[in-house]
Order: sequence, then structure tokens, then C-alpha cells
Amino acid sequence: MNITVAGGTGTVGRHVVAVARARGHHVVSLSRADGLDTVTGDGLAQALEGTDTVIDVAGIQTLNAKKAVDFFSTTTHNLLKAGTAAGVQHHMVLSIVGTHKAAAGYYAGKLAQENLVSNSSVPWTILRATQFHEFAAQMLERSSVGPLALVPRMATQPVAAREVAEALVDAAEAGPQGRLADLAGPERKRLVDLVRAYSQKYGPKKLIIEFTAPGPLWRAMRNGDLLPEAGSDVGRQTFSAWLATDRNRS
Repeated sequence: MNITVAGGTGTVGRHVVAVARARGHHVVSLSRADGLDTVTGDGLAQALEGTDTVIDVAGIQTLNAKKAVDFFSTTTHNLLKAGTAAGVQHHMVLSIVGTHKAAAGYYAGKLAQENLVSNSSVPWTILRATQFHEFAAQMLERSSVGPLALVPRMATQPVAAREVAEALVDAAEAGPQGRLADLAGPERKRLVDLVRAYSQKYGPKKLIIEFTAPGPLWRAMRNGDLLPEAGSDVGRQTFSAWLATDRNRS
């Protein structure tokens, strides 16, 4: 199968590329690092020629709803347009568990993306997953203020990025299925505990303080509204097992 991965150098994308190639598929990676930009659409028509399946795992670092909606609406429109012209038979998107419950901030962008894909003429599959194990490191970096790290109160059930990638490639091989069962990790945790564990093992060492962040998105995260519901698929690797591995190869 010819698979094109949008965001192929990202946290999940690099695993998708590796898993798909290991299974014998021909894979093209779409990212700025590869000289392609899904925001402008430049080069997409040529890049998608001969593609059977598009797997979109691209993202943007923002909590601003407008920026998120603009990004995901633009990139998804460009990919669907180019994919339709190229004869793509399957368009796949990685989304987030609970997107429909907290359509604010980054989640608003993912919901807009889901709506575009599910209403398009291209057969589609959407997989929602919880936060990845790598989220702890990202939160430590983003929340650091001098010697402190201010971590929002949040309940989470983190999943291994590699397992998400495997699920996406499984779905690509199975063909269009619409909404898949959500995918989460095996354990429910407090975000602050994950950040502390990561900081203790890899640094930088910070005084980590949990606080109650304002707004509807963080309220949903705090209350557990974005945790997986009954019937969701559950991954195997725990956060502690992931933490014990070389994080650059995890």
C-alpha cells in the first residue's frame, strides 16, 4: 500500500512511518522538514500522486481556539482537495478523546477537522486517543517559570505513541471504518505526578506545583470528562515502563 503521512516527523508521525515501512508499505512523509507544507498546500498534488491512504497526524502547538481551528481547517481542506484530485481512497485522522465534550482551545481545532473529514467525499477513518506519555515532558517544558513548573490539575490516561501508531497502521490496512473505538493507556493518573516522575528521572529539576487552571477546557480535563468511556481500547505500555526506556527511542 502507498501511504502518505502528514506530520511524519512528529511524536506519533515518526512511529507511523516506521511501523508502516516495517510492514512493507511504501511511505511518503509530509512535513516542513521534508520540504512540504500542508498549510500553504504547495507541493501536495505531486506528493499525493499514487497515494492509497493519507494518515494525518500533523499538529500545532497552541491553546488558542482560533489558531487551532484555522490550522486544522486549512490543512485538512488542502489535504482533502489534493487527495481527491490524486484519487486517494482513504483519509485518516488522529484526534483526541473527548473532543466533542470540550470544544475549546486545541480541541476546537480537532473538532473542526473531524467535521471536515466526516463530511467529505473521501472514505474516512478517525481515531481518537488520549494524551501520549510524551505529554509529561512537553508540559514540564511549557509550564516552567524559573525554578518552578506550574502544572494544571488534570486527570489523564496516557497512551504510548508507538501503540497509537500501530493502531493507525492497522486501520489503514483494514480500510475506511468511520469512527474507531477510542484508544487510551492502561492507567489513570494525575498529570502532576507524571511531570514529577519525568523531572526526577530526566530533569530539569523543578519545584512542581499543581494549580487549578481556568476555562472550560481545563475544567473538563480536571473533572475527568475527557477520560475514555466504557468500550474504549486500552494500550499495554504504562507510563512507568515508558519512562524506564530511552525516551529518544520510546
